[in-house]
This record gives sequence, structure tokens and C-alpha cells, in this order.
Amino acid sequence: MDLRTRFTAELKSSMLAGTAPRTSALRMILAKLKDTDIAARPSGVDKVPDEQIVAMLRGMAKSRRESVEMYRQGNRPELAEKEEAEIAVIESFLPQQMDEAATAAAVDAAVAETGATSIKDMGKVMAALKAKHAATLDMAKVGPLVKARLGG
Repeated sequence: MDLRTRFTAELKSSMLAGTAPRTSALRMILAKLKDTDIAARPSGVDKVPDEQIVAMLRGMAKSRRESVEMYRQGNRPELAEKEEAEIAVIESFLPQQMDEAATAAAVDAAVAETGATSIKDMGKVMAALKAKHAATLDMAKVGPLVKARLGG
């Protein structure tokens, strides 16, 4: 089942169950997806593929994490909790992330595969990781690991 179908099915079941916060988050995801589809039309794409949907979801989760931090600093715990609930819904559609051991193994494999020896080769390693593990790796967290592995 592709992500679009899952969003619609989850929205229907959430509406039937009467879970207003989940329904609201799912509607927000579908609205953002529609905006993403519209933005892609000039390049000849009618509906963006699942890879772009995953990237969109990651962006949505990241912006909400930043909002949670701001709300906590501003002493607004009720708004932070609302954002955290939305993050939980968004992350339920994302592929399972690699654990630390698997991430370290993937970094080691990419370094070996590219023949990287210094920090100058970091771009090659990151490109190899993104090509193979884009859906299951958080590239922002992998960057420091690659840098440390290459002696940066």
C-alpha cells in the first residue's frame, strides 16, 4: 500500500473513531501533500513519488520539533504537547530508522566503498549513504559520524 492510500485510510478510520487530534494531523499531512503535488506540476509531475513524500514528512517532523523547543522555552507546555502529538502521527508513516550499530556499520561500509581517507572525501561518503539508505538514515545525524570516522 502506497503512502497516499495509507493517509486516506488512516484519515477515514480516525474520523470514524472520533480521534480529533489524529484526524487534524492527518488532514494537515494531506494538505501539505497536495501543496507538494501542486508545486511539482511545472516539472511535469502530477503526483510526487513516495520518496518525496517521505522527505516532506521528515521536514514536517523537523519543523515541529523546533516548535516544541520554542514552546518549551516560552513556557507553553500545552502547545508543545500538541506539536508532539502531531510528530507522533507524522513519524508513524516514516520508515523505521536504523539503530546506532546499523548506522555505524553503514558509515563504515560507505567509507570502504568510496575509498575515503580524509575529511575531503566526506561528500562522496555522504552521497553513497544517501543513495543506499536515504529512507532509513537521518542524514543530519550521520554527518558528524562520517566526519569523526574520517578524522575531521
